[in-house]
Amino acid sequence: MKKILFIATGGTIASQSKGEGLVPELQAEELLRCVPEVSEFCEPSAIQIYNIDSTNITPNHWLQLANTIQAHYDEYDGFVVGHGTDTMSYTAAMISYMIQHSPKPIVFTGSQQPIDKEDTDGRINLRDSFLYASSDLASDVVIVFQGNVIAGTRAKKIRTKSFNAFTSVDFPNLGVIRDGKIIPYIVKEKADKPEFFLSLNDKVGLLTLTPGQRGEVLDMYFNIYDAVVVSGYGAGGIPEGDYYGFYDVLKKWEGKGKTFVVTTQVQQEGSDMNVYRVGRGLKKRFNLLESYSMTYESIITKLMWILAQTKDEKQVKDLFYKEVNYDLIG
Repeated sequence: MKKILFIATGGTIASQSKGEGLVPELQAEELLRCVPEVSEFCEPSAIQIYNIDSTNITPNHWLQLANTIQAHYDEYDGFVVGHGTDTMSYTAAMISYMIQHSPKPIVFTGSQQPIDKEDTDGRINLRDSFLYASSDLASDVVIVFQGNVIAGTRAKKIRTKSFNAFTSVDFPNLGVIRDGKIIPYIVKEKADKPEFFLSLNDKVGLLTLTPGQRGEVLDMYFNIYDAVVVSGYGAGGIPEGDYYGFYDVLKKWEGKGKTFVVTTQVQQEGSDMNVYRVGRGLKKRFNLLESYSMTYESIITKLMWILAQTKDEKQVKDLFYKEVNYDLIG
């Protein structure tokens, strides 16, 4: 049987009520004891690296997680990471960039209800994750949740309470798990070995536009961050004209080593800045990156990965448009 390491980080699945709201309390071994049946198809082990509400996740936690997986990579056939749902999409995307082409599966899961509650979704999510991590077909970084297998760069949390909390944005599920069986839809050829990137640059900011918002806000972002992602309207429209002043701010920061990315607030179908003048004019005038179908989570974390390696304009562009774990689709 395959050896699977369970890495617990906290989240709702490990939470208990302390009178002031749910707080992660259960340890990794306690969570494993809730799914004794996984020992029928794998040899599980457990480690606790932190125990936090995922709202409190930081880039340092991502570094700790990636280093933990690397340290144990040769000992195990797969990994299951217990994680809070609120930022699971960010963490799964970040690990997709920090650990690329993994022939061994790295499976993220969690729950909408604590695992010790009678009506929890935690037990089935955890059991399904161990099942998938034990499969010969599984590789790379995925989220397994409510029977869905989602690529680590395509997932988004879309519900705050319902059990079907995650969706795969603009890309099909890699498979589903039904009645204890894995039904694969997409199976990639496994790489020979993983590639680890154990550094990141967290100076990346996301600015979501609202009607009437002025360019001064963008200017402040450029003062703070090495890369700024602006979430525009529709197909990627950014307001033009003196009232807003965005063009003046971009002109000010040209040639100063900053990376500028445009995305869209619309969840489905991605950006296309060539459709309208408010997108086309900006793209023609300034040297920017367009996110197309990438999720917020993938854009932010990919830039953190890239800028830890280089700030050379051409290299940043080349890496940004390099497909990793299905993050860019044609």
